[in-house]
Amino acid sequence: MGHVMKKALVFAAIAESATGLSLIVAPSLVGQLLLGTEFNGIAAAVARVAGIALIGLGVACWPGPPIVGMLIYSAVVALYLSYLGIVGGMTGVLLWPAVGAHIVLAILLARKSLAEKSI
Repeated sequence: MGHVMKKALVFAAIAESATGLSLIVAPSLVGQLLLGTEFNGIAAAVARVAGIALIGLGVACWPGPPIVGMLIYSAVVALYLSYLGIVGGMTGVLLWPAVGAHIVLAILLARKSLAEKSI
């Protein structure tokens, strides 16, 4: 990868991670600044999931490796969705299957990541 492309990728990864963190911490403010309307209720919850995904993407792109970015996303989104179901009272029919799927995926990714480090 060329020097300029590597710098562009690092910049994009940092910018997307910062946007993701902003969506997690202040989804309403980000909605107002980006789209001219605040994210409230379910929109704030979805914005936070998008924020988690952006942080995972940023980590996957830099400093990498991609498996770590997916591991971060799967583990954190499982925790957040669990929180929404237990504390937030948001329980659609697919909430708990999605939580379970992300937990299984996080375990598999963690095992694979640890196995690669021991090679």
